[in-house]
Amino acid sequence: MTLLKLALKSCWNRRTSVLLTFFTIAISVMLLLSIERVRMGAKSSFSNTISGTDLIVGARTGDIQLLLSSVFRIGHNNNAVSWQSYQDIKHRKGVAWTIPISLGDSHKGYAVLGTDSSYFDHYRYGKKQALQFQAGRAFHNGKEVVLGSEVADKLGYHLGQNIVISHGMGNTSFHHHDDNPMTIVGILAPTGTPVDKTLHIPLIAVDMIHASASAPRAITRKQVTGNDPHEHDPHDDHHHNHAHGSLDSEPSDLVGNPKQITAFLMGFDSPLYTLQVRRNINQYKGEPLLAIMPTVTLKELWEMLDIVEKLLLLFSIVVVIISLLGMLTTLLATLSQRRRELAILRSVGARPWHIFSLLSFEATIITLLGCVSGTVLFYTGLFVIMPVLQSQFGVNLSMAPLSPYELTLLGGIMLSGTLMGLIPAARAYYYSLADGMSIKI
Repeated sequence: MTLLKLALKSCWNRRTSVLLTFFTIAISVMLLLSIERVRMGAKSSFSNTISGTDLIVGARTGDIQLLLSSVFRIGHNNNAVSWQSYQDIKHRKGVAWTIPISLGDSHKGYAVLGTDSSYFDHYRYGKKQALQFQAGRAFHNGKEVVLGSEVADKLGYHLGQNIVISHGMGNTSFHHHDDNPMTIVGILAPTGTPVDKTLHIPLIAVDMIHASASAPRAITRKQVTGNDPHEHDPHDDHHHNHAHGSLDSEPSDLVGNPKQITAFLMGFDSPLYTLQVRRNINQYKGEPLLAIMPTVTLKELWEMLDIVEKLLLLFSIVVVIISLLGMLTTLLATLSQRRRELAILRSVGARPWHIFSLLSFEATIITLLGCVSGTVLFYTGLFVIMPVLQSQFGVNLSMAPLSPYELTLLGGIMLSGTLMGLIPAARAYYYSLADGMSIKI
C-alpha cells in the first residue's frame, strides 16, 4: 500500500508528462471501443431491418444489390417485375403471404414505397416485431399516405396534412405532383430501420404519379378505384378478380392494375417450400427473376465487408499500441533524471524490488486511468453521435454496459500497459543495484 501511495505521488510530481501520456491512452481506448460498438451496431441494425421474410424476389441482378435496394433503400434496380409474374408466383403452393413493393419516387429526400395493406399485416423487423401505429391508421384509398416516424418528426408533419409526392429518387425529383396531393392518415411508431425514413402509399397512387408524370391529366375514378363510373365490362371484373387471387380482401382502390413493381417479399407455410419456390423463381421462364433469402444474403454482405472490419480493428489497435509506446518512451526518457530520486529511496531502506514495483505501479496506474477515462469519453461520444447515426445511416447504437468482448479489449490494453511498464522497471532495478547507496547524476 505504501508503494502504491508513493507511485501516485510520483505520478503527481511528473503530472505534465503523465497527463499527456494518459490523454493519448484515453483517446486510443475511446477510438477502439467506438469502432467496435459501431461495427456491432451496424451489424445488428442491418440484421434487425427485416425478419420473418423467407424470400425477396426482384428482377435478375446481384443478390446483395437486390437486398440493399428493396430493403435498405440503398441504390436501385434498373429493371422491375411484371405484375403478371407477381400474380403467378404468389398463387403457388405453400405461399402464405406476399408484399408487393414499388420504389422510385420520393418526398423531400425520403423514399416513397408503394404497397398494399399486406405490408402492415406481414412486414416484420427485429425479432419478428410487427409494425405499430404511433398515430392514425393504414391507408384506405389512393389519396392517403402513411409516414415513417422520422419523416413525420423531421418534417414536422401531422395527421390530416396534405403533401405532394415527387417522381424521382433522393433529392433529385423530376416532377412534383402538385395536382395530386395526398393526405397523411397514419404515422408509424419508430422501428430503428429504413421504415422510419419511408413514406408508404398504395400501389394505385404509384400508378397515378407515373401517369401524371408522363401525361398530366385529370384523375378519374377509374384511375383511383380501377372502375369507370360510366362503363362496366364483365370481362374486366373477371380479370380483376383473377389478378388479385389470395388478396381478394384487398380493395381495388389500393392496388389497381399496375404493370410492374420493383420487388416483392414472400412468406411460406413451411420452410420446405422456400428452397423449392426459390429454385423455380430463379428458373422462371416468363422473365428473368431472382429470389434471395435475406438472412443468407446478409451473411454474404458481412463476409464481403469482413476485410473492412478487420482493417478498422487493426487501425484502432495500432493507435493503442502507439499510445502505449508513448508511455514507455516517456518513462524511459525520465528514468535517467530520476536516478537521484531512486538513490534517495535506497538510502532510506528501499530494496531493488521496491524500486522495480514502484515503476511497475506507475505504468499500471497510467494505463488504468487512461482506460477509465477513455471509457467515459466513449460513452459521452456515444450519447452525442447516436442520434446522428440513427437518422443519417440507420445504425442504432446502445448505451448498454461494456460487452464481454469490449471488456476483453480493455483487459488486453491493461495487460499490455503493465508489461510495457516492466521495461523501465527492470532498468530502474539495474540502476538501483549499480548505484547502491551512492548518488550518481
